[in-house]
Amino acid sequence: MVNPHVSEEAKEHSKQALEEMESRGELPEQQDERKNVGNVIGGHKATLKNPNVSEGTKEHSKRVLEDMDA
Repeated sequence: MVNPHVSEEAKEHSKQALEEMESRGELPEQQDERKNVGNVIGGHKATLKNPNVSEGTKEHSKRVLEDMDA
């Protein structure tokens, strides 16, 4: 919904479709507490090596990895 390359009309259509699905109970429950820790660590490590990522984002990933003792 925040992609600048998508028209406002397309964003509104997607928003309405999601709201309809949610009202019918068709969206899966979010499972944040069930995230695979290995995948989270791997994603943050990849962020540190990605030249297209800002320094601020790299610092965030570094702090997360430190907090996770990874």
